Amino acid sequence: MKCLGILGGMSWESSAHYYQLINEGVKARLGGLHSADLLLRSVDFAQIERWQQQGDWDSAAAYLADAARLLKAGGAEGLVIATNTMHKLADVIVEASGLELIHIADCTGAVLQAEGRKKVALLGTAFTMEQSFYKQRLIDHYQLDVIIPDPEQRADVHRIIYQELCLGQLNKDSQQRYIDIIADLADRGAQSVILGCTEIGLLIGPADTSVALIDTTLIHAQSAVTWMLAEHAN
Repeated sequence: MKCLGILGGMSWESSAHYYQLINEGVKARLGGLHSADLLLRSVDFAQIERWQQQGDWDSAAAYLADAARLLKAGGAEGLVIATNTMHKLADVIVEASGLELIHIADCTGAVLQAEGRKKVALLGTAFTMEQSFYKQRLIDHYQLDVIIPDPEQRADVHRIIYQELCLGQLNKDSQQRYIDIIADLADRGAQSVILGCTEIGLLIGPADTSVALIDTTLIHAQSAVTWMLAEHAN
């Protein structure tokens, strides 16, 4: 089994979910008392969030690059960035650490492509929905037509993530707001909806809507397990 480094804490609630999913995946594959060979570097999200709001991505990149270097020094052979939004800085983090990255958008795009999806909707932070680093990767590499909610809906999605989900708050009204937004995206032709924030899957799941949901946290964790256990597949 290869040793995986997790760059987490953004938020710690979703990082804890990653830890559980990866360990469950390894146990399911290997059985017995097996668990995942992991290193977790959990950063202070309050500082990251301040830099995000200030648009100071250089400071965030330097901070996360240092964290990834610590994972490499500790013996990690590969890297999972346990957040969709901070993949905006993936190239800087990989260059600084020298670690092989399991990119969340690539894992997600591969699943959608394999399922034959063409038009998909993307939910996430305002950064993920509105900037090109994530959406354009899906378009360019996986030939997907990616749509996003309207401005008012995007503001609500973003607010619920930062003011509720990242604080561990799961509210029924917010869940219904997400369901309504997803229904609107389906009416606009979305065949699937990407839960492009690692906290969204804590609030809403397949039982809550008839629209196909693509849980990036689950897909990312499953891809990490496959990478870790690649030698066992040979």
